[in-house]
Amino acid sequence: MNQHRLVKNPRSDWQQSLADVITNPNRLLEMLHLKPEQVDLCAIDSLKFPFRVPREYVARMRLGDPRDPLLLQILPTKQELSAMPGYSHDPLQEEKANKLPGLIHKYKGRVLLTIAGACAINCRYCFRQHFSYEDNNPGRAGWQKVVDYVAADPTINEIIFSGGDPLIAKDSLLAQIIERISKLPQIKRLRIHTRLPVVIPQRVTDELITLLINSGLQIIVVVHANHPNEIDASVEESLFVMRRAGITVLNQAVLLKNINDDPIVLAELSEKLFASGCLPYYLHTLDKVMGSAHFDVEISRAREIHWQLSQILPGYLVPKLVKEVPGVLSKVPINLDINF
Repeated sequence: MNQHRLVKNPRSDWQQSLADVITNPNRLLEMLHLKPEQVDLCAIDSLKFPFRVPREYVARMRLGDPRDPLLLQILPTKQELSAMPGYSHDPLQEEKANKLPGLIHKYKGRVLLTIAGACAINCRYCFRQHFSYEDNNPGRAGWQKVVDYVAADPTINEIIFSGGDPLIAKDSLLAQIIERISKLPQIKRLRIHTRLPVVIPQRVTDELITLLINSGLQIIVVVHANHPNEIDASVEESLFVMRRAGITVLNQAVLLKNINDDPIVLAELSEKLFASGCLPYYLHTLDKVMGSAHFDVEISRAREIHWQLSQILPGYLVPKLVKEVPGVLSKVPINLDINF
């Protein structure tokens, strides 16, 4: 693995990158040589969901392009202020499954732990943008209650770290929680859902890899990339390092209008991911969170795109097209319904 080790540069330390994220959309537009009127920018004081984007991610955006697919994912526009029927603050009804602070239990055999209450990047379609992380911080004593909950249910065999983004947590906190859950005899797997290897790829350090592979658990890292332009050389390296260490690396994308609702774009994304050791896994339709209606792709169009994608790629590179339905104990596959 040494020949694929990430370069250690004090000036590219991941924690420094987190501290240095851009939080003013006007500043971002200046960097990209754009004007607010070109992008229908939302007034900062109107934002209900803060603006955050790492400089590493911005570096992959095209200068002077108001339709850049990376920019559109994170830029707050006036469209998100419109209230639309069918959209809500809790589209997946996770409040009902929030059994303890820090724990969501909605699927058989696995529970989700909200390790962190923030992300490195705030995607404007995020289904948890209204989630009450303040009320879900377990604190030092609370994590033991979470472990006790899992221990009391022998059917739970997989732990999912989520958030927010769990990898904005320091290795010391991750180590404490992993040590506790790895002692539970029924736990086989640890799954980590994270965007950090894509938006701040230097987060994939030798220390993190060592922590994960020494846990005694099967490790799955599910990253989140929606467009091939998100995958540059540094991201390829972060994915490849994890794969070389024996970690299963999967990607889930969200189908987003005017960003990746094109089979050619999705095919390129799958190819770039797989070349880096990451398997395309899910292609989600939009979770209808308040303020995200302008990203929605109709189901009929989603089916058409997915069918066209299957005609371009081998089957193992075609992600499953799914939606999440509140109360259903799994992701729901969207059938093609193609008439031959």
